[in-house]
Amino acid sequence: MRKLRRQRSATALAGLGLVAALTAAACANQDPAPAANSAHHDQTIVDAMNAAVRGGFPGVQVVITGPAGRRTLTAGKGDLATGAPIADDARVRIGSNTKTFVATVVLQLVAEGKLDPDAPIERYLPGVVQGTGNDGNRISVRQLLQHTSGLPDYLAGGDPELRAATNTPQLDVTREDTRWTQYLPADLVRLAMTMPPQFEPGARSVYTNTNYLLLGMLIEKITGHTAAAEIGTRVIDELGLRDTYYPAAGETVIRGPHPKGYQVLDGKQLDFTDLNPSWADSAGGMVSTGADLNRFFTALLKGDLLSAAQLAQMKRTVPFDRMPGGGYGLGLIRVANSCDREIWGHGGSIPGFETRNGVLPDGTAVTVTVNQLPTDEASADLATAVADAALCTS
Repeated sequence: MRKLRRQRSATALAGLGLVAALTAAACANQDPAPAANSAHHDQTIVDAMNAAVRGGFPGVQVVITGPAGRRTLTAGKGDLATGAPIADDARVRIGSNTKTFVATVVLQLVAEGKLDPDAPIERYLPGVVQGTGNDGNRISVRQLLQHTSGLPDYLAGGDPELRAATNTPQLDVTREDTRWTQYLPADLVRLAMTMPPQFEPGARSVYTNTNYLLLGMLIEKITGHTAAAEIGTRVIDELGLRDTYYPAAGETVIRGPHPKGYQVLDGKQLDFTDLNPSWADSAGGMVSTGADLNRFFTALLKGDLLSAAQLAQMKRTVPFDRMPGGGYGLGLIRVANSCDREIWGHGGSIPGFETRNGVLPDGTAVTVTVNQLPTDEASADLATAVADAALCTS
């Protein structure tokens, strides 16, 4: 079995996690009761969740949606001050899961004949991808979708050798000034354009948030509406994702029920729940729940949002740097797993929260949430183990 590695966050930091007191419970909701044989499988998941809490995560939630209904498992704490667990209907920042929403809208625009995925981005955003060796004439929309553009990342946490070699001015989103500042995507792209390319367009796939800022700008250029508005109309409203939203400009709190999100900095565990996610925007700014994420990914993979031909393109993967054994398609990841199942999802990380997800061949969907980013490879492996247990026993 290949050792599973986490999808590395652009904001992942080294440090020591605080070991939280453990509570574990499986909670039934108002959906149909789970199958009788789920108890044995759930114990495997709960054991992995308990290990994750012992390893430093404040809390863990697993939401499983399948033919027998939906069930939610929780461990640890959603709020270290009160001891409350993560609520079943908790909203969290979903980070780079936002990219799959963006890619879906882009492919819908392709289907409508409004853009050519193999055209250079320069055709649609003239003069935007230029400077320091970056050239939008040589980078296609498809390469942005698949992280094969070679563009530099505006966010710190990418290739440390690249940063050291180029003295890059990447944003560190855990800084207090960055945390509360309102950014515009165009300004962040201009920041990226002050850095040299990471590699020749098409040479390989390296996960780069700049790609999806540009795709958000592309959506606005083509439709005349923001990416937030198009995602709202085309996906959120279409699927009835009532607990999913794209934060408004300057919005720093999470609406509705939500756990605290924690970040370890310089060995201290800080409450990082509130922040201005404008620096993430179409690369990772959205909020949702485990249940809504399951509904979105299930609908996408059933063909409710894209044609069969487009979904096939979305699933055409290349190897990429964040998941040995997995593959990156067009805003969609073939998730590496220990049970050799064909599992599709994405996942996301942002200070305070990390989510892992996947949809199994039978349509069962799983979302795992922890309310603190992994602090090192060991804690990342614990989060991976929870996701793997849930995906391989559900």
